[in-house]
Formats: sequence, C-alpha cells, structure tokens
Amino acid sequence: MCLAIPMLVKNIKGQFAEVESGRLSRSVNIQMLPGLKAGEYVIVHAGFAIEKLDPEKAKDTLRLIK
Repeated sequence: MCLAIPMLVKNIKGQFAEVESGRLSRSVNIQMLPGLKAGEYVIVHAGFAIEKLDPEKAKDTLRLIK
C-alpha cells in the first residue's frame, strides 16, 4: 500500500522544496510541478511532489489524519 501525504510548501530552492506537515519537515523534488509557489499544498509520495492540492481539501485531509 502506498501513502501520499498533503504537505505545505515552505520555500523553494531550484528543483527542491522544503515542505511540512505538522512536525514533519522534508526536502522534496518538485520537477513534476513547474510554477509551484511557497504557500501551496502538494501531495508528496516517495520524495516527490506529484500534484498540487486545493488548500481546503489539504486541510480536511490533514484533519482526518490527525
């Protein structure tokens, strides 16, 4: 089973972004999402941001996980 987690983009440096979800913070590859900006939510799987996510949907999902 695979798990992808909604995470908030904190900052971007080249092809990588620092993202966070709760106390978890990671650096992930963002090559698949050109034009991504800090403050947006993404779905992260296996070290890659694979999809932008609507902020309300992200917050709802994070509430369910919590």
